[in-house]
Order: sequence, then structure tokens, then C-alpha cells
Amino acid sequence: MQRTVTADAGVSVWRATFAGLCASLVGIGLARFAYTPLIPVLIRAGWFSPAQAAFLGAANFAGYLAGALAARWLARVLPPRPLLRGMMVLATLAFFACSTPVWVVWFFVWRFLAGVAGGVLMVLAAPSILPFVPVHRRGIAIGAIFTGVGLGIAASGTLLPLLLQFGVGAVWLALGALSAALTLLAWGGFPRAAPPVPPASAGKGRASFALLAVILAYGLNAVALVPHMVFLVDYVARGLDRGIAAGAATWVAFGIGALIGPTAAGAIADRIGFTLALRGAFAMQLAAVALLLASTAPPVLLLSAAIAGAFAPGVAALMLGRVNTLTVPGSDAARAGWSWATTAWAVGQTAGAYGFSWVFARTGEYAYLFGSGCVLLALSLLADAVAGYSSTRSSR
Repeated sequence: MQRTVTADAGVSVWRATFAGLCASLVGIGLARFAYTPLIPVLIRAGWFSPAQAAFLGAANFAGYLAGALAARWLARVLPPRPLLRGMMVLATLAFFACSTPVWVVWFFVWRFLAGVAGGVLMVLAAPSILPFVPVHRRGIAIGAIFTGVGLGIAASGTLLPLLLQFGVGAVWLALGALSAALTLLAWGGFPRAAPPVPPASAGKGRASFALLAVILAYGLNAVALVPHMVFLVDYVARGLDRGIAAGAATWVAFGIGALIGPTAAGAIADRIGFTLALRGAFAMQLAAVALLLASTAPPVLLLSAAIAGAFAPGVAALMLGRVNTLTVPGSDAARAGWSWATTAWAVGQTAGAYGFSWVFARTGEYAYLFGSGCVLLALSLLADAVAGYSSTRSSR
């Protein structure tokens, strides 16, 4: 990877990529996914009821949607560096604010704001960096940035059992301290200016049917992953009555997969292209969710968690690359396409979180959740196939 970038960026590629990794780690890996292994803990500690805990998880999804929708407007008002810094600070403050069991509304507000920070960071961090990266290295760079998500998941699953002996509040404080340290490490790494905008090429200057179809596939994929992201740990810990330690171990497997997945997916995409890599990711996720319906054996649960974890952030990395294949990287069309994709993901996750929480509150059946995930992932594959067919026809 190149060591330097243009003078407008003001930082080296490796430093900017590391800053992007820290941004995804804080905004998504910690501010979003660290809550999942805490759900059974918060319930057993008496902080919240099962329905309230799921509702607060959905609040983060709603904030993520708001952040994704507001990101492009914020980018027009503020330069990238102070904006990305501010969102990392906001996510950090949210951890400290949740360290005391206050009323549900207080937690809802701060979980929502943490989601806003995550949505803005998801839309703007990687696109602010990628235009300065050589084309043949963008897959691995995207993967490295989204590896932050996996690091956050793995860290939260590993730290949780160790910190619980000091109380639930200590977990939130530790996550806040880690987030603050990462914010400081990333502080000077973001580009000072907006990325250069190349001229649009024929057929790629506006939204295409193929782009809309692949965004639909990404949105359906977002809904389908909600059961793994929100209910998997609770399913193992309480649904199968195997305890919090077993649930945390499942989340560690999810995190290990998420740690490896983005970089591996990016490296594969550099070789076979983002189109085939994204389609393969959808198929692997379908297999991972189907495994939960086939068996409850511990090795099967861990394998399912690892595969789903690998592609939770991995599919985001591939989707960003896929958008760039259907537009001009660094152009307004590319930024708009990624913003729409992130919004579709946020809508899917928000709708899925509230919808599945409603279903679970009334049925108590985990099988309904994972079965629905299988159906939605099959629809994702279908929409992606339509996108590929449309893209092939338009290129003739």
C-alpha cells in the first residue's frame, strides 16, 4: 500500500486506514455490537426487563438510521476531520452515560445517540479515505477499515466475563475508556480535506437499476442478520439454558469471525471482483443461519456464529466496493450510492430489530426469528442476481 497520499489529504495512507479502522471499531464494533452480549446481563442484574433490553437495542438501530440519513448533509456543512472526530467523541460519551442504572428513557436517548455516531461514521469514514488508496489495493484497505467492527465485537465478548465481577457499570466504564483511547489514536489520522472528485464516466454518473437492486439486497440482508446480532447470545444463554459464559463464548466466536472476515473478504474481492465476492457472502450467511435451525450442538452454534460474524462487517466492506463498481469511486454518485446503501441497511436493521422484538415478546420462540432470517437471505441472493443480470445487460 502506498505510504503517502496527496497533499490535500495531509496524512499517509496507512495512518488514514488505521484511523478508519478506529472509527469503525468505536462507532460500530463497540457502540453498536458491544450491547448484544450485555442483554442477558442487564436482564439478570435487574436493570431492565427482557422487552426493555430488546427495545434499547432497537434504539441504537434507530439512531444508526438517523445518522446514515444525516451524514451527507453533515458532510456538506463540516470538513471530514472535525466531523469524524466529533462522532467518535459522541460514541465515547454514550458509554459513560450508560454506566449507572437510571430510567429507561435516559438509556434510550444515549443508545440512540451512539447509533447516530455509528451511522455517520459508517457513511463517511471509509469514503473519506478510499479515494486516496491505489485502485488495486482498495479491497484490502476496505477490509482493514471494517476489521474494526470485528475487533470491537471480539473485545466486548472477551472483556465482558472479566469485568462482570466488578459490576455491570464497570463494563460500560471500561468500554468508554477503550473508546476514548481509540479516539485519541485516530485523532490526527483522518484526511483534512474532502476526497478528490473524478469526472463521471458513461453510464456511471447516476443511479442505475443494478445499483438499486443491490441496495435492496443489502437492505434485506440487514433484516436477516438481526437475529444473530441481537438474539444469538440470549438464545444460547437463556433459550438453551447454557448460561452467560456459553453465550459470551458464542459472541467471541462471532467476534473472531468478524475480525477475520472483512480483510479476507477484501483480499478475495481484489482477486475475483466485488460482484462475485458479495454474492458468495450472501450464500455463506444463508448457510450460517440455517445451521441454527439444524442443530443446537455447541460446535454448530460456534460455527454459525463465526460465519455470520465474518460477514456481518465483511458484507459491508464488499458492498462499499460493489457500489464503487457501479459508479465512479470518489464521485458524488458513489457517495450517494453508499449513503443509500447504509440507509437501507439501517432501515433493515431498525425494522428487523423492532419487528423481531415484537415477535419474540409475543411468542418467545427463537426458531421464528432464525427461520425468517433464512427466507430473507434467500431473497437477498435473488435481488443480487437481478442486479448482476441488469449490470451485465447495461454493459453490452
